[in-house]
Amino acid sequence: MKKEQNLLRSSALDLLVQIGEQGGFSHLAIDQMMKKHDLERRDGALLTEIVYGTLQRKLTLEYYLASFIQSKKKLDKWVKWLLYMSIYQMHYLEKVPDHAIIHESVEIAKKRGHKGIANFVNGVLRSVQRQGVPDLNQIEDEKVRLSVATSHPLWLVERWIKQYGYSVTEAMCHANMTNKQMAIRVQPLRTSREELVKILEEDGFQVRRSEVSDQGILIEAGNVLKHQAFEDHLFSIQDESSMLVAEVMELEEGMTVLDACSAPGGKTTHIAEKIEDNGTIYAYDLHAKKAKLVTKKAEQLGLQSIQADQADARELQEKHVTETFDRILIDAPCSGLGVLKSKPDIRYNKKESDIMKLAKIQKEILDEVAPLLKQDGKLVYSTCTVDKDENERVIAAFLEDHPDYQIDPLFFDHIPQMLRNKQGVSEFGLQIFPQDLSSDGFFITRMVKVAK
Repeated sequence: MKKEQNLLRSSALDLLVQIGEQGGFSHLAIDQMMKKHDLERRDGALLTEIVYGTLQRKLTLEYYLASFIQSKKKLDKWVKWLLYMSIYQMHYLEKVPDHAIIHESVEIAKKRGHKGIANFVNGVLRSVQRQGVPDLNQIEDEKVRLSVATSHPLWLVERWIKQYGYSVTEAMCHANMTNKQMAIRVQPLRTSREELVKILEEDGFQVRRSEVSDQGILIEAGNVLKHQAFEDHLFSIQDESSMLVAEVMELEEGMTVLDACSAPGGKTTHIAEKIEDNGTIYAYDLHAKKAKLVTKKAEQLGLQSIQADQADARELQEKHVTETFDRILIDAPCSGLGVLKSKPDIRYNKKESDIMKLAKIQKEILDEVAPLLKQDGKLVYSTCTVDKDENERVIAAFLEDHPDYQIDPLFFDHIPQMLRNKQGVSEFGLQIFPQDLSSDGFFITRMVKVAK
């Protein structure tokens, strides 16, 4: 058991150094590490908790640690992350006793460094144990306090306050520190929502029906990934905010649809299900490997209407003539600042300049794809971010350059009732905040092509 715990925490440290210093997809790295060491479910859960929790609380832990070391002391990266993850466990995890955490951390320090480093780690953690972490309320500036308390970079907090005000920003930052609601989308050509709800409830799951999509089920308790229905591809894992995208497209059988930025295929396959797999969906992604993921997803769900291929969305006029499509979806590449609940490391890897670069790409995609929509067709634009420069301002600039497009006034009738009175509804579309549905932050709007 002792050996397993040492391996678990040593693996957690490897992951934190890798993700925290070099970037990368945290969920993929964790999954690879669990497979590499063939960790049992309980150990895998603890590994995930330590890594995600430490990443999620990085700035808070940095603030805590600063009270216990000399400001000029330069730490090796692995020592810094070892202390972060140790303080995280001591302060936020109740099941593991402090003495066990300290012992394991010192053992890791001995193996990776030398006696001096082990003594240093031991001294710091013993001081944390005796004194406790500093009170965040002593930070006088409310912006800095919110940044530290919720571990969001100060530039991001200030940017959101400028765009949405303090109260919305505060709610958003705190929401990003909570776990996301697990949601699934029924494959209606294989089963019904009612039938799947019945099966899951009979097998001991606690579920409720989504109000966002008539295909959606929210999982309150139970690991649905272990259920036979998942093996049989009777449903897909999809966030509730993401489900709303296809729901507002007003899809019908026989339509020709373009999904310009389609990987990994969740929205593409939802579109296919909405047209009852009767029609044609052209799905593209910039990377061939990702386009293959869309094909694989379609095959798993038994959908025949999807044609996935590699292409740059900014060059699609080379593949299709004007006015080809009844519906177009641009689920644009974005900063991902709406998905910080499940990908906490994103917040540390983005810069304001990244947002402006992405906004330029988003506008270029819209400009390229706009002529491909039929007269009276509808174009849905979505992102998984909460930044106005990637959302409202991109749409405003596009409409100014394209007088043959306007926001579809009927779009607002498709917004679920629980979101209509939220602050995120504007003349340009719907901004879903992470606190609205216990889901991802998303922007969605729908435009219609009218006579010039």
